[in-house]
Amino acid sequence: MSSTQLEYAEQRMQQKWYDLAMAEQQGASTQVLERLYNAYMLAVEEFNRCSAEQQEAQIHPPKKSSRQMHGRKKKAS
Repeated sequence: MSSTQLEYAEQRMQQKWYDLAMAEQQGASTQVLERLYNAYMLAVEEFNRCSAEQQEAQIHPPKKSSRQMHGRKKKAS
C-alpha cells in the first residue's frame, strides 16, 4: 500500500464525513442521512484497511527472492 493510496483513502473518508455533515445541516431525510452514513463508514473501513496494510509493510517489508539478491542467471554459451 503506497502513501498515495492511503492519502486518497483519507481524503475520501473526509469528503464522506463532510457530505454527511452538510446533508444533516440542510435537513436531509433520515433515509438520505443513513445512506450517507453508510458510505462514510465504508470509507472509514477502507482507510483503516489501507493504514493497517501500510503499517504491516513497514514492520515486515517484503523479502527479496534469491534471484533478486543474486541477479540474473547467466546463459550458457
